[in-house]
Amino acid sequence: MNIPLVYKSNALIEASYRLSVYEQRIILGCITQVRRDEPLTDQRLYTVSAQQIAQDAGVSVDRAYQHLKAASERLFRREVTLHEAPNGQGAAQVRLTRWVQEVVYQKDQGTIALRFSQPMVPYLSQLTEQFTRYALTDVARMDSAHAIRLYELLCQWRDACQREVSVEWLREAFQLEGRYPAIKDFKRWVVVPAVDQINEHSPLWVKWDQRKTGRRVSHLVFTFGEKQPQKPVKARKAKTQGKPHGNAKKGTGAIYGIPMTVIEAKAKPSESYEDAALRLLDEARRRKA
Repeated sequence: MNIPLVYKSNALIEASYRLSVYEQRIILGCITQVRRDEPLTDQRLYTVSAQQIAQDAGVSVDRAYQHLKAASERLFRREVTLHEAPNGQGAAQVRLTRWVQEVVYQKDQGTIALRFSQPMVPYLSQLTEQFTRYALTDVARMDSAHAIRLYELLCQWRDACQREVSVEWLREAFQLEGRYPAIKDFKRWVVVPAVDQINEHSPLWVKWDQRKTGRRVSHLVFTFGEKQPQKPVKARKAKTQGKPHGNAKKGTGAIYGIPMTVIEAKAKPSESYEDAALRLLDEARRRKA
């Protein structure tokens, strides 16, 4: 089973930027096409279609088509502020750049093609350390850009199962630009919907709390973990005379189509079942390449 995987440098995960849901879907769909065994260049053209996004997001092709057109017109102008070098190398520096150097909207085909900007290349390719990985299907059905961003921030700390961030840092990372200045509005329109969508659509469950400095809410604390795989529902068997032949095996569930027995056998120490499944999928894909 070939599940598209998203790889991002942690520096990009923590960068400051704002993208709409459909801009995110375009960018993430292209990122999953980056080959792990080949250097990425700024000359490579990546393409996503309205049909594929509609299928992944569970929306109509017409709706996806309309949103993609609008997103393509905005995407070229979108900026991203990076605060760290990729792979943890080099001195910390603030870099303002663009996601892409070219966006091509192919109306007749219902597709969008793009080239990543040269400064973005090392944040997406040849990552050897300090990077985050997750399956595109984890966020495909989210319709909140904040939910996608928050999910990535939690995946970055997946092994810790907890992440604390300052409210001001999160505002800057999401580039809210003065919106929701009151903490009650920030929680109502940003935090709560994002957490609800992660709980509904992703493999993670998440809870959150707040921490005060004096009387002011200064930090948010997210506690999260892997959802337990659903046990298959057993059909009731009619009572019959005599004993059944053989021994029935109990269903153990699966993650991304990989049986739990395989994941448990091949998971590394301290590696979550989710990460182990993603690693096994990635290894299988590289062997086929």
